[in-house]
Amino acid sequence: MEALNTPNLPPGIRSRFVENVNGLTLHVLEAGFEQQGRPCVLLLHGFPELAYSWRKVMRPIAEAGFHVIAPDQRGYGRTTGWDGDYDGDLAAFRILNLVRDAMGLVAALGYRSVAAVVGHDFGSPVAAYCALVRPDVFRSVVLMSAPFAGPPALPFNTANDQSRSADPSTNIHDALAALPRPRKHYQWYYSTRAADGDMRNCPQGVHAFLRAYYHHKSADWPGNKPFPLAAWSADELAKLPTYYVMDFDKTMPETVAAEMPSAAQIAACAWLPDDELAVYSTEYARTGFQGGLQWYRCGTSGKYRGELEVFSGRTIDVPSCFIAGKSDWGVYQSPGAFERMQSVACTRMRECHLLEDAGHWVQQEQPAEVSRLLLRFLAQV
Repeated sequence: MEALNTPNLPPGIRSRFVENVNGLTLHVLEAGFEQQGRPCVLLLHGFPELAYSWRKVMRPIAEAGFHVIAPDQRGYGRTTGWDGDYDGDLAAFRILNLVRDAMGLVAALGYRSVAAVVGHDFGSPVAAYCALVRPDVFRSVVLMSAPFAGPPALPFNTANDQSRSADPSTNIHDALAALPRPRKHYQWYYSTRAADGDMRNCPQGVHAFLRAYYHHKSADWPGNKPFPLAAWSADELAKLPTYYVMDFDKTMPETVAAEMPSAAQIAACAWLPDDELAVYSTEYARTGFQGGLQWYRCGTSGKYRGELEVFSGRTIDVPSCFIAGKSDWGVYQSPGAFERMQSVACTRMRECHLLEDAGHWVQQEQPAEVSRLLLRFLAQV
């Protein structure tokens, strides 16, 4: 596999490979590598993204004196050594092994600790568990777009209060399917065998699919006016846009095709011009999506919840910060998580920001403001 060689990679950022990291050869982008001994900042992307998603904030952080590292995470891009078979080893994609990937990269680069780990989208829970499990290595954490409500709780006092033994949850999927407009949750769709093929082989092609997907979840789509949901119930979840709670009979490419921006809108999209989008579409056309979808399957299957319950009641006690777009429904897609993150899960949350004119892709839509906030946080910690 060759390093990323593209005219769209800003000057001062290089692409290289780090071998023997928890069974992977990790492809990383890095900035601020010219001088030894700089404090390290680790950037973890989400889905369907790449290390390239951090291109606009890496140089400003490096210019402030940091060594900035952004890997293509397990299942993504030019990183190799992972199994992309639907019937392959799902355990390799569970969240504690993703934490081990991050620790392995930090160690391979010669660091005992990093100044901060920053995670966006699905990278946010990975960053959160990095800080929760190994605060000595990950000395501060920035969560972006996906709030962290804390590890799953163990059932409490059930031996003394039998009413606590009953599971009050209902089958949310049956309830969504039974709505007058039948619906399904995107994370469970992403967990199906068909999802990768739906996206990889979609009629419009991967490039047009990703254009519509990124547009639909950005501040450019006028329907993104998020608000808190009252409960994890079908009626409440149905208020989410269709990229989160889909029409029951639609694939994700069919869902976002209805919101495909016009040629004029695409030409006006300064935060993701077509040549930059081509970096994503070229990689996903080559690898498919299953590597990233394995992360969702680990969560929806419930198979690995037990090992996370070991941390029940533990909090993130290193300095923390949250950044998201004001037009990002990801802040509210898990009812109560945004509030619990600030009140319970993170005991030293310094700042919480919802940025104007930004949707889900906040570090790409508003890179200058994200860079400013990251540097202010790093200066504090």
